[in-house]
Amino acid sequence: MLKNQNKRALVELTSFGSNPGALKCWLYLPSILAPKTPLVVVLHGCTQDAAGFDRGSGWTQLAEETGFAVLFPEQQRANNANLCFNWFEPGDTRRDAGEARSIREMIGHAMEAHGLDRGKVFITGLSAGGAMANVMLATYPELFAGGAIIGGLPYGVASGVGQAFERMQGRNTPSVTSLRSALAPTSSRGNSLPRISIWHGTHDQTVRPVNAEQVASQWVGAHGGDDATDNITTVNGHTRKVWLDKQGNEAVELYLIKGMAHGVPLSVSGKVPLGETGAFMLETGISSTARIAKSWNIVGDLDVATFEGTAKSPSPQPVFDSVESLVEKAMSYAKSKTPAKVAAGRNGHGDGVGKIITDALRAAGLMK
Repeated sequence: MLKNQNKRALVELTSFGSNPGALKCWLYLPSILAPKTPLVVVLHGCTQDAAGFDRGSGWTQLAEETGFAVLFPEQQRANNANLCFNWFEPGDTRRDAGEARSIREMIGHAMEAHGLDRGKVFITGLSAGGAMANVMLATYPELFAGGAIIGGLPYGVASGVGQAFERMQGRNTPSVTSLRSALAPTSSRGNSLPRISIWHGTHDQTVRPVNAEQVASQWVGAHGGDDATDNITTVNGHTRKVWLDKQGNEAVELYLIKGMAHGVPLSVSGKVPLGETGAFMLETGISSTARIAKSWNIVGDLDVATFEGTAKSPSPQPVFDSVESLVEKAMSYAKSKTPAKVAAGRNGHGDGVGKIITDALRAAGLMK
């Protein structure tokens, strides 16, 4: 897999619905758009825009190379001076209201206009974008097959700027009952719930790691899982926790990125970097973009290994040093045949010494 240097540009969508949240919208379609292509919705963090977040995270690079569409809602300063999605404003976080409805309209327009797969819609975001991704998962769970929340917050825990900052710093944390009550309407949908992936730095001082545990608690409850972690492993030096649903399938995963501050975990030191480091785009030796896409089954294990620099080169095919060596090996092979089979070759049945040598020469490219 090679990094694509001729990637197409983001295209702005301007007529996608009533847009009550007054957001902007950008769409990326891969050069080869197959029927039933998956769609990934990507939400930037505060002080960021769609293009900058894409450049750092590498989502459209991955989309071009593996074949899926990417939708980028974008905040405007008229809505929020710091370009944060308003994940803490009730008017923007209810189903069919404000920014949540605008994002829903964008998704519906893109799917209808380009024939995208309604069963393979996913959403992710960082920080305020991660919290807004959680809003969308909570208010439109039937729309998404999976979601990923990076450095984000639980749903329905803040009403206004003051509470938002409290929650970000892990102060006055809501109870488990309160957290899960916020997702009660979502929980009633049962088996149609999206699979959730949560990523958070252990040294995040902007959005404290306790928020990641709260997001996990919310969705484990929604899936009807047990509070106890079902599996804990180490991946590239970082901790991964997994909770299963009632059917025994992975429902919620939480990556705690060792030593990372606030941002998107990247792995860009290999031969094929995915994304690029910068503000809130942090080298950690693990590619959240590739692994999130893998959890949604839109890329494979080899893609993850390639972007994290752990892919093994294919074993070289054996070659013969000389024609003499080749003939010697062919003769050795011929002698291992039973006399009956060699004799059969002399009678025209194709298994004689001459044919064995000829086939070996052809395989080595020394004879046509």
